[in-house]
Amino acid sequence: MIKPIALLGLFAMAGCGAGPGSDGGGPGRIAPDADRLQIARGPEGLCYGRTTTPAVIETVTEQVLVQPAQLAPDGELLSPASFRTVTRQRILRERREQAFEALCPEALTPDFAASVQRALAVREAYDGPVTSRFDGPTRQALQAYQAAEGGPDSPVLARTTAVLLGLAALRRDEISALSED
Repeated sequence: MIKPIALLGLFAMAGCGAGPGSDGGGPGRIAPDADRLQIARGPEGLCYGRTTTPAVIETVTEQVLVQPAQLAPDGELLSPASFRTVTRQRILRERREQAFEALCPEALTPDFAASVQRALAVREAYDGPVTSRFDGPTRQALQAYQAAEGGPDSPVLARTTAVLLGLAALRRDEISALSED
């Protein structure tokens, strides 16, 4: 026979787990959806995101005269002019790829994702709930915020943006560079 006290303890412990919408994330776990972000590790151990700016192409369509109109000596139209349509494309700006330093995936824990969401919300760049995930609304808000601040137009969190948001510390070499200016 199971004692009522043991059942009460079992029910009490069931309430100690992660709540709905949470993955129980703590240190050491990568936030859900963070591993889907395109982050590559460089040879020096730093991580990089990449943005691609598409080419800007202009399409020009013009009518080219194939045969001029044929007129009689008295000015009467014998045959109308004939034209053909020519369509050309020209590149106004080439496609560009740009790499930028990003935070490595192991730093993108659920707690960190929640901090990013709160930091963006304080700056009125995110109005969704704190989900502790790098979900679609969070990535959209992050991309818009970074682009508006002159950073990469990417849903991948740039290290410079993390520093700007107060979520990552400057490295010693960066501090030294600031003190030299």
